Amino acid sequence: MPIIVNLDIMLARRKMRSRELAELVGITEQNISLLKSGKVKGVRFETLEKICQALNCQPGELLEYTEPE
Repeated sequence: MPIIVNLDIMLARRKMRSRELAELVGITEQNISLLKSGKVKGVRFETLEKICQALNCQPGELLEYTEPE
């Protein structure tokens, strides 16, 4: 998939656990795990906004585009 989700990197930089982020964002820890692994087809802008607020980051720090092989 050409979109890479760098959520695990941002969590490590902020020294935050998935459980804590899930509570702040208001979604399940399972959904955070799916986002981290890139196994989702999409993410709501509202959810992305809450993640960015919780991690104090920009969407571009979480999502990265790579050329398909």
